[in-house]
Amino acid sequence: MDKAEFDQFANEYLAQHAANIRASGESPEFFGSYKVADALRETRSRGLDPASILDFGSGVGNSIPFFLERFPLAELTCADISSRSLEISRLRFPHADATYAEISGNRLPFPDEQFDLVFSACVFHHIPEAEHVSWLAELRRVTSPRGVLIVFEHNPLNFLTVSAVRNCPFDANARLIGARTLQHRTLAAGWQQSKITFRIFFHTRSPSPGRWSD
Repeated sequence: MDKAEFDQFANEYLAQHAANIRASGESPEFFGSYKVADALRETRSRGLDPASILDFGSGVGNSIPFFLERFPLAELTCADISSRSLEISRLRFPHADATYAEISGNRLPFPDEQFDLVFSACVFHHIPEAEHVSWLAELRRVTSPRGVLIVFEHNPLNFLTVSAVRNCPFDANARLIGARTLQHRTLAAGWQQSKITFRIFFHTRSPSPGRWSD
């Protein structure tokens, strides 16, 4: 999906996203909160207290309130190719202490080693596969020496997740990525270490407790 497509879907994103995940029994806020909480646990486990955070592919700002809550002292930068998405994000959170940046071309508009935490939630399956390594390298360029990159992606082996993506209008051109494949591309981009972790995001509503992993 390119900038024009993201701009087109931006106005409808919140309603469509909520409708698409309704079967999970959870809201978009649940997922936004969970992922940022996970980022906090990961950075703490490394003894890292990020002073600066980049939300790469921030969209309409679903993660913003959770970053402000869990990383209150960090400088938050939201970056996206969709100017309309960034505009909606500003309107949704007018008082948020965040910086917005529109991505144009194949380079991020930031100096080297600027961010201690780089966060990407369900973005890479929208990026052409041939560009994954170059964008992962670009994210490495803007990450500080002690910094960390955290990437969330859908699990292509989970048939419920695959079904949700298949039925989502703004995922029409999405290509889900296997964990090992993304790990190999991360290392090819120059990252020294890469760890795969499968997260469980939401419950089924059956009498016997079950889980659906994303």
